[in-house]
Amino acid sequence: MTGQEHDFSHLDRAGRVAAGLARSPRLAVTLTIGAGIVLAWFILAAMAIRGAESRLAGGAPGDTLLKDLPRLPLPDFFDRFFALCLAQMWAFVLMWFLMAVAAMLPSAVPMIRTYCEIADTARIKGEPVVHPLVLVAGYLATWLGASVAFAALTLGVHGFASGQVLDPVVGLAGAAALTMAGLYQFSGLKQACLKKCRNPFSILFANWSAKPGRILRLGMEQGVWCLGCCWALMLVMFAVGAMNVFWMALIGLFTLIEKQTAGRVASRVAGAILLVWAGALLLVSA
Repeated sequence: MTGQEHDFSHLDRAGRVAAGLARSPRLAVTLTIGAGIVLAWFILAAMAIRGAESRLAGGAPGDTLLKDLPRLPLPDFFDRFFALCLAQMWAFVLMWFLMAVAAMLPSAVPMIRTYCEIADTARIKGEPVVHPLVLVAGYLATWLGASVAFAALTLGVHGFASGQVLDPVVGLAGAAALTMAGLYQFSGLKQACLKKCRNPFSILFANWSAKPGRILRLGMEQGVWCLGCCWALMLVMFAVGAMNVFWMALIGLFTLIEKQTAGRVASRVAGAILLVWAGALLLVSA
């Protein structure tokens, strides 16, 4: 089934492009993930600038720089969405999900690329293949569930603290979040999840299937391993402000580096920094 039989010459230009993307899952996945990450970061940056302008004096780390940046254009819908984030649970969940896509999806690219490589090999052999975007959908479904939990936790924490929902949590609550994040960096569970994330081939190959439902579940399982690596780092957002785009970028970059480097040095250094930060926050707040 190669050559002239599938040159798609009978289709128009748009049809040939669509057929080419369908025949090359790696390209389709790369374009989709890239567009999703860029869009998520653009929306988060625009919302972060608006959030910095609305906060009181002091604000969150990075607010001074954000206030000097020009407003990124957003449709009226997103301006209304930002206002809803301060009051509506569903909008706040979506905000956390955007942060997860922006910060965590880049670190999942090696896993998705590995699946595409296995899928290419299977397709060459004439075997049926589930599109890689099904795997991505499962991965994102896990983070969507986590976003619900983070949104509920944020609203719960701010129910006992003063200030707006997107403001940094200071004092004991902020120090507790940083301490939990720091201690988790040294835990065996963190390393077990990190090992799974660093070596996706064996898991993907052992659980290979031509059934979309199983690949969707496989993506969700990979999302669980990623969540196991990174959930505690997301707690840092409580101490710096839920919409702090600078710290979200830093967490995303660190997560990418941590998953690509062997050993425990990166995890332990980050854990030590977070613990020192927690102690300093307690001293300042005393």
